Amino acid sequence: MSNAGKHVKEVRKRRGLTQQGLAEASGVSLSIIRKLEQGERETARLETLRKLAVALRVPTMRLSGGPNEEGPRAGTEARWKAVRAALEQPPLIPEPDDDQPTVAGVRDALSAAEPLFRKDEFGSLAVVLPPLLRDAEALGAEGRAIRVRLLQLAGWLMVQTRQFDAAETALQRALDDSADRMEGAATVNTMCWLLLRQGKLDTALNLAVKWADETEPRISRATAAELSTWGWMLLRVSAAAVRNSQAGQAADALKLAQAAAILLGREHTHEYELRRTFGPTTVKLKIAENAGVIDRPDAVLRLAELVPGPALKTVTSNNRNRHFLDVADAYAKTGQFSEAFGKLEQIRAGSPEWLPNQRYARDVLSKIVKGRRTLTPEMRTMADVVGLPL
Repeated sequence: MSNAGKHVKEVRKRRGLTQQGLAEASGVSLSIIRKLEQGERETARLETLRKLAVALRVPTMRLSGGPNEEGPRAGTEARWKAVRAALEQPPLIPEPDDDQPTVAGVRDALSAAEPLFRKDEFGSLAVVLPPLLRDAEALGAEGRAIRVRLLQLAGWLMVQTRQFDAAETALQRALDDSADRMEGAATVNTMCWLLLRQGKLDTALNLAVKWADETEPRISRATAAELSTWGWMLLRVSAAAVRNSQAGQAADALKLAQAAAILLGREHTHEYELRRTFGPTTVKLKIAENAGVIDRPDAVLRLAELVPGPALKTVTSNNRNRHFLDVADAYAKTGQFSEAFGKLEQIRAGSPEWLPNQRYARDVLSKIVKGRRTLTPEMRTMADVVGLPL
């Protein structure tokens, strides 16, 4: 029997439930529960474990047999090999006649690369990042700030492409070199996201709570940067808590984040947070995300209607696309398969290199495929894009 199946069976029996009773209470199929408890499945998707945990009234991680992380897609590691080498291997020893990098030169090169991050042009970033990382390393102490910035961005990319070991290396190096609490919090924000993607909910929650406490500003004189930093840590608390079946803590954190966003009054981009904004629109998107996690597709669609198109343009592509996935999932769960597929097509049109790295997109398309009698050529193409076997 798998660890997850063992935990489910133990708690189910303590609650006096049969397998059929748990299936009815959780909405998880009897077949999946049986396979888990009989050891035919090692574990289940985090969404499935969360439904079981809610029915059994325990945290999600109480049932987990350990993190259920999925690695990168085929070909990803080869594409990013040079980036991982720049992160993990000792710095190159310069030759006497090599041109020495300068802080200004590396800063200008990073500024030139920023549009690639905003547009999710991962292929170009895989080429641009290695020399930038090496040059920043060669700057020594005077290049500390630009090196931390590059390590933060490289860590974000490694999380995005599910190369988790390299992400941990980059982010830990960035945190070790951080000069102050705000710079450190930008790195921890991505660390929390990494832990969420790995399924390490307890660790993510504890880290987010710790840093939310440490970054809480004095509201009467808080700067925009302080409110943004604190607000994002609260969003990480909420994201970890709702996935861990701790609805009360998730709701409390969201309320505080909403208060911080109201004080800001607009989307704010901190100097350390190129890949994130924080403000009223971002919080609305995260409220909708939480509704999706707790299987409230009706609420997701209702909340999505409250976010106008122009407001979506003020948030980063990563958060905007994640919201579109939540909407697509809500459409699929309510039988609106054409609308769901339309959202996937919208994401693909805007961020074609982002979509293949999203396991969530594969899950949404799987729902669409199961609900359709016939598949269009476009759906078959999308299956290839997101890695869904047909």
